This record gives sequence, C-alpha cells and structure tokens, in this order.
Amino acid sequence: MNFRTFLLLDVLVLFLAYTVYVIASVGYAGFFREALASPVGIQLVADLVIALSLALVWMWRDAKTSGVPFAPWAAVTLVLGSVGPLGFLLHRAWKARQPSAARRAVPA
Repeated sequence: MNFRTFLLLDVLVLFLAYTVYVIASVGYAGFFREALASPVGIQLVADLVIALSLALVWMWRDAKTSGVPFAPWAAVTLVLGSVGPLGFLLHRAWKARQPSAARRAVPA
C-alpha cells in the first residue's frame, strides 16, 4: 500500500468514525436540525451540497472509465456526505492495483 492510499484510508476511517459518533450523539435528523439552525450552518450545508454535487458528477464520469461502481458510492455520498467520495477514491486505488484479466491470462 503506497503512502497516498494509506493516507486516504486513514482519513476515511477517522472521518467515518467521527460521522458515526455525531449521528449517534444527535441522531440523523438532529444533525440537520443543528446544521440549519443558524445562517452560518445554512451556508456550510449549501457549500457541502455544491461540493458533493460536483463530486458526484466526477464520480459518475470516472466510474465509466475506472470500472468502479457508481451507484453504491453515490448512495453513501447522499447518506454520509464526504465518506462516499473518499470510499470511491479508495476503491479506485485498490482496483487500479489489481491485475487486469488480460494480464492474468496465461498464454497457451
């Protein structure tokens, strides 16, 4: 595992753990209630929606060429935010390290 993949895995695990902690503390609905309680929170949510929308478009396009499935990571993005794109990038990195079927074939 190279440094970038290791770093990506660390960020994903730590952020996912924090996300689970927050949702367990205030609930999923409570997260949005708290986030939308002030103009600053509304701005942050709007910014996150824009950023995640851009990430979803990129993931959809990249999935066509990388062979990483789009739908599961899009669903994770819609439910858990940045965890989806982080997981997609990690899946993409691991898939790129796997030998292709053509390289695995043994010549006769």
